[in-house]
Amino acid sequence: MNTISTTDTKSENPGLVQKTIYSVLFSIAFAHLINDLMQSVIPAAYPILKENFNLNFTQIGLITFVYQLTASLLQPFIGFYTDKKPKPYSLAIGMVFTISGLALLSVSIQFWMILVAVSLVGIGSSIFHPEASRVAFLGSGGKRGLAQSIFQLGGNTGSAIGPLLVAIIVAPYGQSNIIWFVLVGVLGIFVLTKIAVWYQNHLNLRASKKITSEEEIVPFSKRKIKISIGVLLLLIFSKFFYMSSMSSYFTFYLMHKFGLSIQESQFHLFLFLAAVAAGTLIGGPLGDRFGRKYIIWVSILGAAPFTLLLPYANLFWTGILSVVIGIVIASAFSAILVFAQELMPGKVGMISGLFFGFAFGMGGLGSALLGYLADQTSIEYVYKISSFLPLLGVFTYFLPNVKMKTTAH
Repeated sequence: MNTISTTDTKSENPGLVQKTIYSVLFSIAFAHLINDLMQSVIPAAYPILKENFNLNFTQIGLITFVYQLTASLLQPFIGFYTDKKPKPYSLAIGMVFTISGLALLSVSIQFWMILVAVSLVGIGSSIFHPEASRVAFLGSGGKRGLAQSIFQLGGNTGSAIGPLLVAIIVAPYGQSNIIWFVLVGVLGIFVLTKIAVWYQNHLNLRASKKITSEEEIVPFSKRKIKISIGVLLLLIFSKFFYMSSMSSYFTFYLMHKFGLSIQESQFHLFLFLAAVAAGTLIGGPLGDRFGRKYIIWVSILGAAPFTLLLPYANLFWTGILSVVIGIVIASAFSAILVFAQELMPGKVGMISGLFFGFAFGMGGLGSALLGYLADQTSIEYVYKISSFLPLLGVFTYFLPNVKMKTTAH
């Protein structure tokens, strides 16, 4: 990750974003991998915490809700602030919060300590995502879908690796072994500091050239933009509410329905999250090429047949369907986020914060409500109900075709 250099910035023309800077994109993607790997320790450790603290599903949902709520409430405000006053080194500061949260989680002996620990991780996430999304945007060279997909691929890969590492490092030895993930966070601070140097140099160069605008004007009315943002947030709701059922409860579902062990169920969760990572990489470039609206159609509504079949499948087909669902439904987020960024030029941080924050919030709310539903009914019933969520993809119809409206890159 030492490949970032100031020559990447100095070699650009006065537009500063005419060339895709892959060293920056892959570096911020690697940082995203580390960030989301550490965050994924929380849901991956649920079976261990459930056993240690004798938790019910409602309490597990509350843990996710506190973590996601902390992240979701802060992100739009941080994004709005950093749009006006970028803070490159805040990236590393966010990682410090995440490290502190996991360290506390490893030694928690009461439920309230768990809640404090996950809220610290949430704060770390809220600081990281808006500024990291801006770094990806600045390094995109106009290939915004590709850049966002590379950035998201890092995060989703980290989310996939996390449960596997928990199964290997934590599950056999206990909660205290979560402390080992702090070492990963230290690596993250080092990488993010390197990225911050490039980011600061980039800002300095922009200031010296007196560049104040980097976006085209989107010819849509304010009313149309507001409706479109509302539709995109509804689609985020459907995607992440369903995703919360998988990330928080899929292991419990497999253990209950098919009698799998913790390690076996974590492996299935890893396969699903790896499929999510693959889908993320596919969605962005396809959106650049064919239009983001079409990718959103296919990703959200296209997942519905598979989610509707999942609750009735045997173990083999459950594994197959979970992989297909992961690939299909994950291709939407990059397209949705870049779509929103293009609707509101010059507000990359605020839009990134709003959508990442809303995604976290819906994931947390979904986990809490679905956990309560599981306690009142059954874990299998949760999957029957949540399987209908991707049908909300029909609202994609109300989105304009931004690709046809904006200037070609």
